[in-house]
Amino acid sequence: MSLTLKITSSIFGLLLSLSIASAQTLAISPLFKPASALSAEELAIIVNDEDKLSQQIGAYYQEKRHIPIEQVIHIRFSPYQAILSKHEFDKLKQQVDAQLPERVQALVLTWLQPFRVECMSITTAFAVGFDPAFCADGCKQTRRDPYYLSETDKPFKTHGWRPTIALAGKDFSEAQKIIDTGIAADYTHPQGSAYLLKTSDVARSSRAEFFALIAEKFSNFWPVHYLEQDYIAGRNDVMFYFTGLTHVPHLNENHYLPGAVADHLTSSGGVMSGNDQMNIMEWLRAGATGSYGAVIEPCNFPAKFPDPGVLMYFYLRGSTLIEAYWKSVAEPGQGIFVGEPLAKPFAYRLHNTAN
Repeated sequence: MSLTLKITSSIFGLLLSLSIASAQTLAISPLFKPASALSAEELAIIVNDEDKLSQQIGAYYQEKRHIPIEQVIHIRFSPYQAILSKHEFDKLKQQVDAQLPERVQALVLTWLQPFRVECMSITTAFAVGFDPAFCADGCKQTRRDPYYLSETDKPFKTHGWRPTIALAGKDFSEAQKIIDTGIAADYTHPQGSAYLLKTSDVARSSRAEFFALIAEKFSNFWPVHYLEQDYIAGRNDVMFYFTGLTHVPHLNENHYLPGAVADHLTSSGGVMSGNDQMNIMEWLRAGATGSYGAVIEPCNFPAKFPDPGVLMYFYLRGSTLIEAYWKSVAEPGQGIFVGEPLAKPFAYRLHNTAN
C-alpha cells in the first residue's frame, strides 16, 4: 500500500473543538450536546427476492425495528456474483428510487454479495449512484462525501445522499445475532473503552498518525487507550477498536459491548467473496455491531477509512451507527459499511421509543 498521507485541517478542527473548558467556566463540551438519531421511519430495507436469506433477513429486521412495510423495497437479481456491472446496477437503482418515500434518509441492504459495482462499493453506489469519480486508477484521492463531518440529521434532504449499510451474514443466525445485538445496545449508555492501535505494520498504520491526539482530546470524558502494539486480548470493555493489519489476532479473546464498532485498515477487508486478508465480518462474528473495509485497493489514504475521532464524536452524542460511521469517512467510494444501522447505544429517549 502507498505511504501517502493526507492530513485534513477539518479533522484537526473537530478534534480541537472537543477540549473541555475548565469547570469554573461551566462550559459544556460539544460531546455532551445530544445529536438526533435516525428513526425507523427514515430507513428503507432493500431485499433481493432471488435470495432466500435476503428475504429472511429483511422480514426479521422489518419486524424487530418496526420499519414501515412500504419501506421494504423488493428487487431481483442473481445473488451468486461478487460484482455488478454499471448497467445491471443502474436498473436496480432506478427500481429502488422509484419506490422510496421522500422521507427515507438511509438504506440497508440485506446481502453480502454482490459487494461491488465495478470499481466502487455497493453501499456507496446505493447511497448516491454509480460515479467513476469514486474510483481511482492507482493511488489517488477520490470524490468526497458532503455528509462527512456534517451535523445534519437529514442526509438525503440536505445532500441528496442516502447513507447505506449491508446487514447480513453467512446464514440467518449470524445476521440475527447482529440485529439482536444492535437492538440490545439502544439507550444503554455503556461504560466501555476505545482502543486505538499503532501496529508494527507501518503502511497500514497511516491513520494512527492521529491516534495520540484523539486520545488526548477525549481523555477527560471517554477512556481512549492509544497503544503501540499489534493487538489487544482479554479486554472486557471494548466499545471501539481501530487498528491496521492484514489479520488481527485474538479477536475472540475480547468482549465487545452491544453497539461496538471495530475495523482494521487494510487493502481488501471488505472483499466478501474471500481473499488472503481478514474479512471485516470477523469483527461482527467476534461481537462487534458494525465495521468497515475496502472492497478494492484504496491505497492507505486515511480519508478513505473511518476517522475514530469523528466517529466517536457523533456516536457518543447519540447518533445511530450508520450516521456516525458514514460521517467519519471522507472518501467512502471504495469501502463497504456493514452492521446494524439503527444501533444507538448513547441516544436519549425523547418522544419516540418504538425504534
